[in-house]
Amino acid sequence: MAEPVDGGLAPLLALADAATFTKREIQNCSMAKVSSVFRVALVSAAALAGCSEPAAVPTLHWYINPDNGGQTRLAEQCTQQARGRYRIRTALLPRDSTAQREQLVRRLAARDSGVDLMSLDVPYLAEFAHAGFLREFHPQERQALTEGLLEAPLASAVWDGRLFAMPFNANTQLLWVRKSVAEDAGLDLNGQLTWDEIIEAAERTGTTVQVQARRYEGYTVLINSLIMSAGGAILVDPAAGKDAVPAIDSAAGRAAARVIERLANSPAAAPTLANADEGVAQAGFRAANGGFMTNWPFVYTAEAGRPLQEDFGWSRWPAVERGRASAPPLGGVNVAISAFSKRPSLAVEAVACITSPASQKQYMLAEGLLATVESVYDDPEIRAAFPMADLLRESVDEAAPRPLTPYYPDITDVIQRTWHPPASVDQTTPARTARFIVEVLHERRLL
Repeated sequence: MAEPVDGGLAPLLALADAATFTKREIQNCSMAKVSSVFRVALVSAAALAGCSEPAAVPTLHWYINPDNGGQTRLAEQCTQQARGRYRIRTALLPRDSTAQREQLVRRLAARDSGVDLMSLDVPYLAEFAHAGFLREFHPQERQALTEGLLEAPLASAVWDGRLFAMPFNANTQLLWVRKSVAEDAGLDLNGQLTWDEIIEAAERTGTTVQVQARRYEGYTVLINSLIMSAGGAILVDPAAGKDAVPAIDSAAGRAAARVIERLANSPAAAPTLANADEGVAQAGFRAANGGFMTNWPFVYTAEAGRPLQEDFGWSRWPAVERGRASAPPLGGVNVAISAFSKRPSLAVEAVACITSPASQKQYMLAEGLLATVESVYDDPEIRAAFPMADLLRESVDEAAPRPLTPYYPDITDVIQRTWHPPASVDQTTPARTARFIVEVLHERRLL
């Protein structure tokens, strides 16, 4: 990273931002040469390159989603490993997934070459690829980069049969259980539990079932996994774009609605259900009457050293139907290259470093987000930090993706509107949702 520049050199460096010069590099120039460049306002990368030895290092700008510093550390490490071929600078996107998408869309629609790499939430891959915003990884690159990847994360990075991003981290949910409550309820956490069993157990033990049901993306994640756990889907043919046919008005859609309707009207429902996101659900699980929760693995790592960790049990995400394995949620981030980057070859090298097994192991340990490379789950450090590593790997590999469609922002908005609040959901909800989706896709109704 460039050192801070002060005094008379600051304007120079600001004008030469594309050349990414450090203070020391400018000071190594003769002041006469610097002054001359400044006077005629020819502070371009080429002009300043004549003043410094060695030449300026190409900079790749990586737009990252907020974390605890893990992506920035990887950028620094990959910069060091590049040995002067390139450097990576990070730019922070907003915390909210929808706001991240909006900022990237604005920049890429303007063909902003200042975006080289981006951390892209998995639901938006199709939209960005379809719009021509992303550089495709060529077949040779794909073969080299994707060896050993888990199936579901890899599928989330493919559009129209082509690889447009590299899975960087994945996420999935487990059923988190207070072991003492599970024991009182007579539940076997090693088997595939159902939502009915969980709700009944919570009712018998006077505890709660915590889920994410605020009107936001996390609620769509819940609904999608319920539908896919019942053997259905939200859309029949997501790749058809606006001509996609809704599949949500089906037996699977109604089975999903029944689960939400039952939970919302049960004493096991938290009072905060309609406003619950991941953090609210976590707080409810920590409460004295906490019993069960579906959530991402960060909730386990957050309890390190706390008394609750000793009572922290887990099982596979609940099934909708007995005898049919559940389809756990799939989350995560893919690293994509902008179609407008001026340094695409260097960007491919950077992606290979950022998404390597070593990088993914480091990120999983530091951030609690899951690797997309299968072998990482066998690492002794990972298995010590995540005792449920095998279940996490299985859940990621068999996870349920949200519809991979260029119109995903519209689809999720419709679902959030028609399925919220949870207490309003009934057996007519899937049919209303299907009609609404068709009307929005064909511009007969506005969101």
